Order: sequence, then C-alpha cells, then structure tokens
Amino acid sequence: MDRVLVIGPCGAGKSTLSAALGPRLGLPVHHMDQLNWNPGWVESERETLLARLDAVVATDRWLIDGNYGSSLPPRLARADTIVYLDYPIHLCLRRLLRRIWTYRGRSRPDMPPGCPERFDLAFFFYVLTWNSGPRKRTEAVLRDYPGRLIRLPNPGALTRWLATLPPAPTAAPTSPS
Repeated sequence: MDRVLVIGPCGAGKSTLSAALGPRLGLPVHHMDQLNWNPGWVESERETLLARLDAVVATDRWLIDGNYGSSLPPRLARADTIVYLDYPIHLCLRRLLRRIWTYRGRSRPDMPPGCPERFDLAFFFYVLTWNSGPRKRTEAVLRDYPGRLIRLPNPGALTRWLATLPPAPTAAPTSPS
C-alpha cells in the first residue's frame, strides 16, 4: 500500500483512521478538508483545490482521506488501495454529534486553523441523506476501480483488518551524547 484513499460517510472516522494508518504504513497523510478549506470556512476555488490535490497525487507515496466526490477520479487513477468505511449512518451521526461537542469552537487536527467546529444543519442533513445521494455516486465511481478495495461495514471489521497489518515501525533508539 503506497497510495491509499480512506473514504466513507462524514463521521465514520476517516481522519482518525488516517492519523493512525499513515504512520503505520510510513505514508504522509493528507486531509481533503485541509486541501479545500481556508480560515473562516472559506472554500478554495475548484482550480486551487485540484492544483493542491494534483501536487499530492503526483508523489509516489501518500494517504488521502476524504470523499469530495468530484475530485475522486484523479485520486482513483493513482491509488493502489481504497479503505472504505462503509458504516451505518446512525453510527456516523452519533459520532458527528460527539465530534461537534468535543471540538466545539476549536479547529480539529484534520482541519486548517481558523475553521472551528460548529453545528451546521445543512451538513447534518447531508450526512442523514448519505445513502440516497453521496453513497450512490461513490458506489458508481468505485464500480470500475481496478485496485484493492477494502470495504469495512463496521468498527469491528476495521479492528480485525488493522490486526492483519504489520505494526508501525519504531524509531531507532538514539544514543546519549
């Protein structure tokens, strides 16, 4: 696994998984939210987002988390593995509410500074309707994906899959000077 995408509904835990999986695989982690958002929740121009994404995708090794369906094709063209957190929406909504409460008024580690966590009714509705819209579009794009697709239907399946991976490399001890 040299070029990995982590996708799934909002609130599934993509960024949390990526923060653990990237170091374990020795891959630099890139969050689509950090590539897209600017301070004050100002969205990047599409051309800017795609230029930032192209710079990452052009490298030999990476892990990118996030859906951003319209930008999936260039990532899929280079990805050798997709980890799809295909979790039930009720679980994602609970996790989303917990995340909003935990980070309220502060930017999450996977977000750029100046984007404090907040409750957004439109975003909540987007997650609520994931299965009838975004999920169908994601499934259609994945239909012809030739690489390795790891679909995990629940957190237990993720735990079992992670157990099959080698442990993260440890840093060599340094000798005192």
